[in-house]
This record gives sequence, C-alpha cells and structure tokens, in this order.
Amino acid sequence: MQTSTIYRAALFVALAAGLSPAYALTQEELVAKIQAAGYSQVQDVKSTAEGITVNAVKDGKPVKLLVDSSGQIKERN
Repeated sequence: MQTSTIYRAALFVALAAGLSPAYALTQEELVAKIQAAGYSQVQDVKSTAEGITVNAVKDGKPVKLLVDSSGQIKERN
C-alpha cells in the first residue's frame, strides 16, 4: 500500500515537472533523495496539489517536508 502511494507521488512530481513517466522517481529514489538531504525516518508520504508531503526527522526533531515539482525539499511549519 505505502509503495503504491509513494510511486504515485513520485509519478505526480515527474508529470508536474513536464517529464515522461519513464523519468519518475521510484520509492527508493525518493527516500534516498530525502535521506541524502539529512533526514531520517521518512514516512506518511502523500501527494498534494503543492507536491509531495512527507513526515521525517532531522537532528532528532520531527519535521514536515514538501517536495515540490522541481524536486526541491522544503521544511513546512
């Protein structure tokens, strides 16, 4: 269930960025991108009109993230 949600969210980002579905991020690529930015415990991945929302942890504190259509990772308040 979670895999298909993450795949759909990655596909949404790729399509919103004007890429074909062949260039969509896989679940592993999306999580790896977020982890490479210094986040851990990535969960609750959801596709929204703004992009992909994610709950994660950074420096021991829970954070909410938004991955926009250009692939930028932003912390939300």
